[in-house]
Amino acid sequence: MYGGNIFQVNHLGKTLLNYRQQNKLTIRELAVQSGISASLIRQIERGRANPSLSVLTIIANTLNVPLYTLFINDVDTDSLISRKKDRKIIYRQDSAHTVQDILTPDFMRTHIKLLMMDLKPHSVTTKSYYVHEDKEELAVVMSGTTQVEMNAKEYSLQEGDVVRIPPYVKHRFLNRSNLIAHVLFVLTPKI
Repeated sequence: MYGGNIFQVNHLGKTLLNYRQQNKLTIRELAVQSGISASLIRQIERGRANPSLSVLTIIANTLNVPLYTLFINDVDTDSLISRKKDRKIIYRQDSAHTVQDILTPDFMRTHIKLLMMDLKPHSVTTKSYYVHEDKEELAVVMSGTTQVEMNAKEYSLQEGDVVRIPPYVKHRFLNRSNLIAHVLFVLTPKI
């Protein structure tokens, strides 16, 4: 069962009500889509029910929201900002040519990761290939030009171009130009 005091149960109900209204669903429509009774949903929203975790999981999935968001009492807005001076920089195999700036640090508690890569002239991200088993990746060329190899096939990318890299696709980035390329990466859990 969801363990908590009256404040937490009331907050859970208000959060559920807000998500339901954002999805423009009536209690009855949410009940039909989730398979949870309308009376239980009504009681949860009013703070009069202590639902099980499995019920909350079904409701969160139906509303297409992460389960943990139902339990967040207050948003610490300070934790929503990542300062450039505080961010972690990671270097790939050749630290002279590839630098990635992690834009979404762990404290932000997000399922999405953002990285900015500086790919120096005449360099490659790795001699082998990357393969993500549990992530899907989008890469946006912010400036410069780059090439992406996916499953041994090469594609040229210009500023503003976007590439989607599904899980299990072998890939790497190359810069054959005389200018640095800046590439923004968005990594999400696989669908």
